[in-house]
Amino acid sequence: MSRIPQPSSSRSGIKPPSTPVRSRLAPPTAEIARPRTISARPPTPSRPRPVAEVAPPPSPGNALSIKEAIALKRAEARKAMQSAGSGPGLDNFATLEDALPTAAKQEEEEDLLGRLSVRDTIEQARSTGSLNLATRSLLCLPSALFEIHLGVTPDPLKSVPNEPALPASEPKPSRRGHDKPSWFEAQDLTVIKAWNNDIQEVQHEISLFGSLKTVDLHKNKLTSLPSTFADLTSLTVLDLSHNALTALPDKLFALSELTTLNISHNLLTTLPFNAPFAGGKKPSQQGGGSFFTPTVTHANTPLPRLLVLDASCNKIQAASVDKNVPVSLTKMNLSGNPLGPSQELLRNLSQLKRLKEVKFEKCEIGDDSLPISLFTPPFFQVLVLLDLSDTQVNLDAVKRAFKDVQRELNHDFSTESPANGVLRILVGKVVLKESWELELERRTNARKLAVAAPLVDDWDTTSFTTNTQSPAPVPKPQPKPQPKPQTVKPREVIKEAWEIEAEQGLMTEGGRRRARAAAAAAAEAEAEARVKPSQVEVSEPRDTESPTATSSGLSNPQYYTRNTQTLKLPASAPPTKSANHARAFSMATPSAASRISASDISVPTPTLPLNTIVNQPFADSLRVLILANRRMDRSFAIPDGPQSTAGFLHKLEELDLEGCNIGDSVSIRQASDAEVSTPPRSTEPLLPTLVRIFPSLRTLNLSYNALTSAALDAETVRALVLAAPHRQGLRHLRLRGNRIAELDGFVALAVGFKGNRNVPECKLEELDLRDNEIGRLPPELGLLPLDVFLVDGNTFRVPQRRVWEREGTKGLLSWLRGRVE
Repeated sequence: MSRIPQPSSSRSGIKPPSTPVRSRLAPPTAEIARPRTISARPPTPSRPRPVAEVAPPPSPGNALSIKEAIALKRAEARKAMQSAGSGPGLDNFATLEDALPTAAKQEEEEDLLGRLSVRDTIEQARSTGSLNLATRSLLCLPSALFEIHLGVTPDPLKSVPNEPALPASEPKPSRRGHDKPSWFEAQDLTVIKAWNNDIQEVQHEISLFGSLKTVDLHKNKLTSLPSTFADLTSLTVLDLSHNALTALPDKLFALSELTTLNISHNLLTTLPFNAPFAGGKKPSQQGGGSFFTPTVTHANTPLPRLLVLDASCNKIQAASVDKNVPVSLTKMNLSGNPLGPSQELLRNLSQLKRLKEVKFEKCEIGDDSLPISLFTPPFFQVLVLLDLSDTQVNLDAVKRAFKDVQRELNHDFSTESPANGVLRILVGKVVLKESWELELERRTNARKLAVAAPLVDDWDTTSFTTNTQSPAPVPKPQPKPQPKPQTVKPREVIKEAWEIEAEQGLMTEGGRRRARAAAAAAAEAEAEARVKPSQVEVSEPRDTESPTATSSGLSNPQYYTRNTQTLKLPASAPPTKSANHARAFSMATPSAASRISASDISVPTPTLPLNTIVNQPFADSLRVLILANRRMDRSFAIPDGPQSTAGFLHKLEELDLEGCNIGDSVSIRQASDAEVSTPPRSTEPLLPTLVRIFPSLRTLNLSYNALTSAALDAETVRALVLAAPHRQGLRHLRLRGNRIAELDGFVALAVGFKGNRNVPECKLEELDLRDNEIGRLPPELGLLPLDVFLVDGNTFRVPQRRVWEREGTKGLLSWLRGRVE
């Protein structure tokens, strides 16, 4: 029996067709016949079957499938091609399995990346005009390219005397009955991409493709180009990088349409831009101008439209670069070349009116290439970047050579582009820095210069006075022996918050974690140190009603951090399960530094003791206020007076009320800190109150409270998010772990972005709605221009969780926006 598994009984066997069956290999009229097999007596079960014996022909009930029949027919044709003169029968196959294609044969026919074969790709390019033969291990451009597109057979190449023949493509009949485009459907070839191959030589017939605009041959083994390559006068992009070229055809520098030329990582020694025009000659015009022999016209100046030239990592000397540099250049890269003295080259480049970027990184160039009188104004009129990094050039030589430039010089290795009107000249070792690092260094250096500036004494000022009565110059007075040192009170330096964080190493997450750990350890040690003296002096009376003691207590470093301008009050009560909201407590054991102890009597109990905070000396500069887990007295103590309508703490940017178990409304007590009696209280909505009393708030954390959807109506959301003349508008709003079920207020805000994604009044970047009770996510939220949008832990089921887990905030907003637009 055959070793090929027979079809199951559920499948009906395919009987010999009464009408012809068409195959991909056979002509359309060919009929697949039942193959003949060698008849043999079936072996007995007691002895193994000899290798020479084959399976019996299939019975009528187990007819061949179409796949098996096609495999037999394909094997028959291949066998007939290999053994010339032998008949096309199947008598040479021992078994039916031997006729099936093997794994090795399938790998030869199919591309590993699922691409078309080389011949099919070439034929397909007749319809598209673009040919991509990248990464095909080609030794040369296939001759089939010229035969199929031009109908000519190219001359054999010396590097590939025996070019491997491409297998014939399988016919693919179309609806019109043929597999090739008609003459009116064919497109002229405009793009050839054959990079990452083993091409050593290009046929000179390449010039017959007169419509080529892009040629990409990088990462090959080219050592030279044919002279006819320069006849491709329609070329706009040419990439010959990462080859072994030692020279280029002279007429290549006379291409009139070339805009981008990449010849980096080769073995070139010169850049003869003026070679086609040496001695006043002009490039000759070829062709008679007929339909079959069009005229090839070159430019009269070197590469008149060249914008980008990359000649890095070659062996080019500065003296071998022609002085007639293409006048339209905007970017030029000569990095990694042994340039040597480059005065003439730099002088020629300085007169180009469109040049914006020049790179000499890792070149053999020194200070002798930048003498003081090198440039003649005006020079480098629009230059933005001059890269002299990792060379022998010093910064002093650069400053002397560019002393007459009419723009600001900058020497920062930054990832951002220089500002308008700034010329960036990079010198020295490459150390990339972020913009905030550069700004911090600039301000630090400015402060050092201000402190180190010498004071001008009285005797120094007399040297600048002149005598109006006498034309004789005033003699220089003799310096005093030793002037008395003057004590100057240093001026207080006001730093921004990001400067303070950068100096303390808080710009990274790791630095912030280390700082928090150090602060917690210091607070715990200080708390333990205060316990001992308090135990000794328990009998001493303490005036708990003294306003002085109350006002000075919050300035303790345990609560107020001067460097970051942060006030963090301890929790007024440990988290317990008795909280009104199930998500508003933690099972972690509170530390000694996280709650008010017996020695913290100077800290008021209200959640927000604003009447005490505004009286502190740091109130005018306070930026961060942390009031987490202060739920003993869930109220706001606000000073009474005319300032209550204009707001307080006008520099406060971040407010943290996490875990305070505050609802939609809050108890407000307006009274001065000196009052002894308990003032009357009123109930006001929470969010409008925060908007009113903190006009500069940018970050609001209300996570793990008891807020509901009623607190987030459309008017309140607009007041929180949108900027106005009297408020900044929030950037970060965190509402995690509340009781929010509807988002109508945010929907009303998002509707304003429909058709206009840029609303200058809205600065919101982060919206955290995790662990709420949201049953539906409105698609209008996709219109909000958010950077962070967190919705985990809610009850909605659409969209599915994988939408934001896989693509993040951007994918989630895009999904929602697609349901609206």
